[in-house]
Amino acid sequence: MRASGTFKVAGFTPAPVPGPTVETAVPVGVATMDKQYEGEVTGHSATLFTAAYDQATGTGTYVAMESFEGALHGQSGSFNFGHSATTSGGRREKEFFVIVPASGTAALAGITGTGGITVDADGTHRIWFDYELGR
Repeated sequence: MRASGTFKVAGFTPAPVPGPTVETAVPVGVATMDKQYEGEVTGHSATLFTAAYDQATGTGTYVAMESFEGALHGQSGSFNFGHSATTSGGRREKEFFVIVPASGTAALAGITGTGGITVDADGTHRIWFDYELGR
């Protein structure tokens, strides 16, 4: 099944980078994020976000782990998913997205699958999950 929706970042809180650090040409940052979802995907998530990103050129890579609570197509529960992408001057590439096996609860127990994120030209963030529910 595919469930899709939009999301907004409701909170972005930078966190200290644990040491020791190594200086590179692109700085590394860590943050926590809160997101709100609407559509066939409804609910909220808490995200651990890391990135090496150059603001001036729009080049970098992020890795995120999210804990989602809500519903897909009206089936309620929670699960984890991880994703990453590289940007080169604003263009997304080398994307990765996976639902963490055995992380689902309630009606989403046994969830497995993949998904993706896109950002429209107007800044709208879209997400989709291609998933199966195993019992």
